[in-house]
Amino acid sequence: MENNTWYDCFLETLYQKYPQKPQLTEALMDLLSIEREAVYRRLRSDVVFPANEIAKIASAWNISLNDIVGINSNHISFKMQLWNYLNPSKEELSYMRYLVEDSEYTRDFPNMECMEITNRLPRMWTSGFQHINRFYLLKWMYQYTNDKTLPFSQLAYPKIVAELSSTHYMVSKSLGAVSFVLDHNITNELISDIRYFHSIYLITDEEKDLIKKDLYDLLDYMSGVAEKGCWPETGNKVNLYISHLSIDTNYSYYYSENIKFCCVHAFAKNEIWTDDTVMIENFKNWMQSKKRASVQISEADEKSRIEFFMKQRQLIDSL
Repeated sequence: MENNTWYDCFLETLYQKYPQKPQLTEALMDLLSIEREAVYRRLRSDVVFPANEIAKIASAWNISLNDIVGINSNHISFKMQLWNYLNPSKEELSYMRYLVEDSEYTRDFPNMECMEITNRLPRMWTSGFQHINRFYLLKWMYQYTNDKTLPFSQLAYPKIVAELSSTHYMVSKSLGAVSFVLDHNITNELISDIRYFHSIYLITDEEKDLIKKDLYDLLDYMSGVAEKGCWPETGNKVNLYISHLSIDTNYSYYYSENIKFCCVHAFAKNEIWTDDTVMIENFKNWMQSKKRASVQISEADEKSRIEFFMKQRQLIDSL
């Protein structure tokens, strides 16, 4: 790449995101709202992407232009996008589609490694449970929108967002290997939140029972994954750890030869992320070190596994 122009390097970066030209073409057409032939001309270098399109691509696909042009700013850039899940804009929907497509793309990398450390039930688990998923939407709406009175019964993702969420839930089970380090009181905060929304009448008694049933079903699902050490849908490897120390920040990384990035999970349903190489390596080392203060309960330590799930059930019983 040293002998290439910055534009050649930019095109190579696009092909790293979408190695297959048809996929890259479709993604660019959707993102930039231009015709297929216009994309072909840009990819052939007959014309160059104008500055506004390059900026839009870099922003949407988390591409560092500093790295491409060889600028070392000595600063690590993190990116965050706050989405309106109830009424997403065209740009937000486009980026949601990109994330799902990017997740589907990672299925082609059997060496993809993913790890998450969290004090709340991971979205990779909860998005498959309708009432839990809706409750997290209620909490997000209450905290980060102006509408504080819309009840649980009237909440629903727009159809396209629900479809993308369902697709992402299934695709996430196809990652090469996933590890979770869970807080030992992982359901405690959730139980308190449910009680609060029930106390202000945004959740009825019947709806609370529906969420409670979903939580029991989720625990059964998690217990089965821990016992077998894999997702039942795909058979792909899952490592489950319980932290002896309380976890105060939720973060994750995705790591393979082709894709590397890390996230800090924030604002209920959003992430702050970077693809900076130095930060990713630091994240990976920090997170792997957390295992020293954790106990593995997947395919191991049956006593600790039983005690953990029994404790979570007792917390749910108290609802």
